[in-house]
Amino acid sequence: MLGGLTRVRAIQLNDAHIFCTLDQVAEEAQAALKMIRRAYEALGITPTRYRLSLPGPGGKYVAAPEKWQRSTALLTDVLDRSGLPYEAAEGEAAFYGPKIDVQVADGAGRESTLSTVQVDFHQPEQFDLHYIGADGAKHRPVMVHRSIIGSVERAVAHLIEQHGGAFPAWLAPTQLVILPISDTELPNAAALAQRCTRLGLRAEIAGPERGSLGARIREARLVPYQAVIGAKEAADDHVALRLRDGRRLDPQPISDVLTHISALIGANSTDLWADATS
Repeated sequence: MLGGLTRVRAIQLNDAHIFCTLDQVAEEAQAALKMIRRAYEALGITPTRYRLSLPGPGGKYVAAPEKWQRSTALLTDVLDRSGLPYEAAEGEAAFYGPKIDVQVADGAGRESTLSTVQVDFHQPEQFDLHYIGADGAKHRPVMVHRSIIGSVERAVAHLIEQHGGAFPAWLAPTQLVILPISDTELPNAAALAQRCTRLGLRAEIAGPERGSLGARIREARLVPYQAVIGAKEAADDHVALRLRDGRRLDPQPISDVLTHISALIGANSTDLWADATS
């Protein structure tokens, strides 16, 4: 059964495979978990829980008890060092090894795995992989599977639902909407749009032909920043900025506004404004 972006005919996976030595595995797995946490912070995603997925009864798992024990110990140590609360769950491992799963939930409370970190001793052996160590001898590498956001479709579906279309400013399709009060300010609006383009900001003009100022503000309610330009702002090269969360800032020089917005977007911040006042 298909269902929106969560159940599709084909998926695009965000995945990487890191080949490393045994003494590098813990560091690589820890770095992958840290990268996932940074990505969630930038995307505004709050995980419901971290899960250590272990094998369960049945014959679907690779029969290599020593490898399972070693990889489980490594991932347990990574989770303990991270300080994150986690739960162990039997029967949720991949067929070749245990994994750290980062779980998210939708509006109906249904849980799914968005990100994973896995330690794999099995497949390097299956493909007879090796490297030449400092001692001149052959050694078997270990594979770390790193999936930061897993299925792109599932990640997008989760973002749409969690944010209701009001994405973090750096991710928003339109980051700034320019609202000239009348046709007189249209040249100023066009000049501002050009400055935004040069800075790499995604901006559009919503002119008077699209309705009253109030109607245009309501139409752009999901856009992070709304720059209102009236006669006074046009004369002073200022804009009166409205933030998506309802805050209204006093008119400010356009250069200051664009510098501030660019800095927040460049940092992948989920904040709309630093030290803003109502």
